[in-house]
Amino acid sequence: MKKLLNIILIFMFVSCQAQTTPEVSLVILGTVQDGGSPHIGCKKDCCSTLFDHPNPDRKVVSLGVIDHTNKKTFLFDATPDLPSQFKLLKEWGQKDEEAPDGIFLTHAHIGHYTGLMFLGREAMGSSSVPVYAMPKMQSFLKNNGPWSQLVSLKNIELKEVKNEEAVAVTNKLKVIPVTVPHRDEFSETVGYTIIGPQKSALFIPDIDKWSKWEKSIIDEIKKVDYAFLDASFFDGNEINNRDISEIPHPFVIESMALFKLLPASEKNKVHFIHFNHTNPLLNTSSDEAKLVLKNGFNISKFNDVFGL
Repeated sequence: MKKLLNIILIFMFVSCQAQTTPEVSLVILGTVQDGGSPHIGCKKDCCSTLFDHPNPDRKVVSLGVIDHTNKKTFLFDATPDLPSQFKLLKEWGQKDEEAPDGIFLTHAHIGHYTGLMFLGREAMGSSSVPVYAMPKMQSFLKNNGPWSQLVSLKNIELKEVKNEEAVAVTNKLKVIPVTVPHRDEFSETVGYTIIGPQKSALFIPDIDKWSKWEKSIIDEIKKVDYAFLDASFFDGNEINNRDISEIPHPFVIESMALFKLLPASEKNKVHFIHFNHTNPLLNTSSDEAKLVLKNGFNISKFNDVFGL
């Protein structure tokens, strides 16, 4: 029944396209931090019922972008939920091929690239799926198993991207990587500006604190129509048993304070994403979620669609 409902929704979306003509669309394929929800080893209330009764909407952060004119699809980050996200993107793009026409990686933390394992000979055995990555990320994949086998067997085809250099993947869509400060043990970390014929989106699922970035996030928000921004933790109460220096992220309350003087139109561009399993924003009925919405910001939801 749920699959039938999804097909109906896709049909309705495409029918609306014929009237509103969004040539490119963006769909949210996941909103949760790398470890997922429920989180391994979690004994807190936030996970207590989810092991026995999983929520199918709790997928690790990923965006899908569809160029409807050229029948091309692109995935941003390869997560542990890649099999279902591939299938969803295929359905949204109404394509026959199982794999997208390109995968853009942000960095080498487990929720953002390890889904590539499903492209290998033990699983899909794919052929030359384009994987866009920064130089250090490329080197990591080439020189470390099992990822190196994906390269040698030509399951994936690495394509280098460079900081702030645009990549035109179709005549309707271009992508610009931008480096951001984060824990770069194995690779650089980038966000992406995704530019369609009508609108653009900024995607930064992981960053340390906004103050550590050489750019102004407020200025970057002004340049785009949508900003999908790191919201790993609502506040410090979630990580009272961890050293925050090991996992620095902008708290949602910090971001809201930083953005509080923005006009309503600019606040409305902000869509918080990449929620830790402890983040109360995963519960849309929570007081914290109501506060975010009251302040004029948005909370990313699985299967949300935006025209570009």
